[in-house]
Amino acid sequence: MSEAAVIGGGLAGCEAAWALANAGHQVTLYEMKPEKYSPAHKNPGLAELVCSNSFKSTRPISAAGLLKEEMTLLGSLVLEAARESAVSAGGALAVDRDLFSAAVTRRILSHPRIKTVMGQEITRIPERNAVIATGPLTSPAMSDAVGELCGEKYLSFYDASAPIVAFDSVDPQKTFFATRYGRGEADYINCPFSQPEYDAFYDALVSARSVELAPFEREYFKVYEGCMPIEVMARRGRDTLRFGPMRPVGIKVPWTGHRPWANIQLRKDNADGSLYNIVGFQTNLLFGEQERVFRMIPGLENAQFFRFGVMHRNTFMDSPRLLDRCFRLRKGCGLYFAGQLTGVEGYMESAASGIAAGRNLAAELSGREPRPFPRDTMLGALSHYVSDPTVTDFQPMGSNMGILPPLEQHERNKELRYTKMAQRAVASLRRYLEEETA
Repeated sequence: MSEAAVIGGGLAGCEAAWALANAGHQVTLYEMKPEKYSPAHKNPGLAELVCSNSFKSTRPISAAGLLKEEMTLLGSLVLEAARESAVSAGGALAVDRDLFSAAVTRRILSHPRIKTVMGQEITRIPERNAVIATGPLTSPAMSDAVGELCGEKYLSFYDASAPIVAFDSVDPQKTFFATRYGRGEADYINCPFSQPEYDAFYDALVSARSVELAPFEREYFKVYEGCMPIEVMARRGRDTLRFGPMRPVGIKVPWTGHRPWANIQLRKDNADGSLYNIVGFQTNLLFGEQERVFRMIPGLENAQFFRFGVMHRNTFMDSPRLLDRCFRLRKGCGLYFAGQLTGVEGYMESAASGIAAGRNLAAELSGREPRPFPRDTMLGALSHYVSDPTVTDFQPMGSNMGILPPLEQHERNKELRYTKMAQRAVASLRRYLEEETA
């Protein structure tokens, strides 16, 4: 029986430790909380969610749904805990943050082959047999250690989270429950805008004051497209939000029977439905400005804000120059990386990379050569993207059908095409797993 270390108790680290332990290896999982917190973390438990409480779509033919199908086949700890702590969110998988963290923490602490060391910050990288999953908010000391090990440049960007409001402070006379095109349960609160309301809101938003960045922050500031502050997005053009987080497609206002000019959705943030977050409204506005501007949203005139949006520093590696398709450092040493530090974007993607890194290190510890996942699976496509040395301007990537290889025979109908690609991926992963046990 071999021993391994996992550094970081987020989604990726927990999945890596789970995979290693279930493969028969002793694991020590290190997490610096509750002794030390990053600027965005507050929960002392493992697998804390920060930016959103949604794990996106569950539809099998969507990219997010396909990734979940694959993770289920791989015995995902995160998905098991998410389903236990789920809250209604139409066709998406959303969770109560605290219940989710507690569910993951309970499973990790009770595993007989996982020793969990809380409250200890690791500032040096082990010589071998380790998974580094310190997340996009990697501490400065660990960032320096990884930078020294890799000898390659780091890329930094900033991530923003959305405000959360009290359900009982939302005006039911100006809002309504619905999902787009009536898919799934009507779990989203919709705030419809007329054109004059939208224009007034837009003007207030683009002129609102943001948190002032320090000189070094302005120098290195990069906004990742997948989590862009709403005020930054708005400045790209007056109609940008109407084709983004405020898109009105698939929505009809019950009292008019027509589509609104623009629409904002609120999604349940906890199991009892007392808190809702403003979907897609990550922001770096000053707290007072958030309260002033966001109370212009129809139905939120008297909103009680339980959390304002915040922006925090994120870091990711130049992975195409550093990692192979198994999430292993190219220079060897039995060191693996996982999570958003590698440039996969999103909760499920981070967790999935943890599964991959854990399984591959487990294979190496057992004397086998790690095997990358098939290219035509979503996890295989993600691992290929972050390790492709031909990528020149590397940016984080989430799961999407566009990174999968095309079908041998092109299918023009998009839904049918995605169905076939999803079926191919699941079948390919099943064959891969059968080969492992043969």
